[in-house]
Amino acid sequence: MHPRIPRQSARDQGRPPQVAPDGDARLSAELAAVVSGARRRALRDGDRQIDTAHLLHSLLDADPEASAVFEDEPHLPRLLGYLVQRSIGYGLRWQGTVEDSGAVPVVTAPGALGADTAPAEGFSPLAAEAMEYARVRAGHRDGGPARGVDLLAAILVDSESRAVEVLARAGIDAGEVRARLDGLLPGGLWGHPGRRDR
Repeated sequence: MHPRIPRQSARDQGRPPQVAPDGDARLSAELAAVVSGARRRALRDGDRQIDTAHLLHSLLDADPEASAVFEDEPHLPRLLGYLVQRSIGYGLRWQGTVEDSGAVPVVTAPGALGADTAPAEGFSPLAAEAMEYARVRAGHRDGGPARGVDLLAAILVDSESRAVEVLARAGIDAGEVRARLDGLLPGGLWGHPGRRDR
């Protein structure tokens, strides 16, 4: 069983994490573009929140460094097909539900994603955790802004995330993707210092 994304101090104190706007200085320009793309997908699909599958789709479309992790993946066309057809196919059963494994409260942060984001009220709990973990990971690495590969690593940590679910459906082993990232990312998948399991 894979560890879940580590809790941060705000959650330890009983408060939900703050969902940062697209222009957050803790995000690289590439990752801010990924978040904007995920937000547009959530709005287009009529989803209330950005989830990890939205983030995965946007990473594959908008972040060359993250998409390069999949360049030799034979099942990539199938994965893209599932993601593209989410609103009429595989993802239909996700509509009206919240991506959450029950660990944290739903994050709705009104206005955090911009005034034009209704009905997407924010990030799903797992996507919010992944965004925060990507920023923390980047801070541990070099203090710079989070990059797409930081977010990709974060959304693959939780075996209950929709990103991991759609990867499995497409025949892609999330563990193998994590192993590729582990060799690519400075400090390995978990960064420095070592991971903090829940």
